[in-house]
Amino acid sequence: MGFFITFEGIEGCGKTTQAKKLYEYLNMLGFKTHLTKEPGGTLIGSEIRRILLSQWEEKFPPIAELLLYEADRSIHINNVIKPLLQQDYIVVSDRFYDSTTAYQHYGRGIDYNFVDFLNKTVTEGLKPDITFLLDISVEEAFKRLDRKKDRIENESLDFHRKVREGFLIIAEKEKDRFIILDATKSPDDIFQEVLKALKERKVI
Repeated sequence: MGFFITFEGIEGCGKTTQAKKLYEYLNMLGFKTHLTKEPGGTLIGSEIRRILLSQWEEKFPPIAELLLYEADRSIHINNVIKPLLQQDYIVVSDRFYDSTTAYQHYGRGIDYNFVDFLNKTVTEGLKPDITFLLDISVEEAFKRLDRKKDRIENESLDFHRKVREGFLIIAEKEKDRFIILDATKSPDDIFQEVLKALKERKVI
């Protein structure tokens, strides 16, 4: 089996940058590596992503949002993640099920047991081997968003504070899997901490 690495955090934390940097670095070293994301890591998923992030005049119930994220994940796992892990790839993903717990449970307030049940059902036991959480205050993170905000980014600051706190609670519960990084540092400094952690765990 390969190795599954995920990057998590609130909007604007820099996780996408770090995931890309790691993918490029691992490629340079000659590892079989694949960079992906949620939602949108497949062709079908890209359509689900468009629906999830677009602004709509109609009401978008939290439960509908949750089910769309889980549908994307099921397609993603079966078409991309599991097949590549079986081929000994290192799979690097920008978000995975921890985002669903943080956003849909801690942010939206959907019952934890229901969210956890769906996550476990969809993933069929698949868990990241290591998860990097880029932690930063909502105020600092949103200073970085210099483009038109999508539907999720347009939520209140209070919502995003709940999401950030959710991520920290999740990380506290799974200390063996999570590594919390100070996302206020420079991208290069953060990346050196990512590499240090992977070397300590003898991934690279």
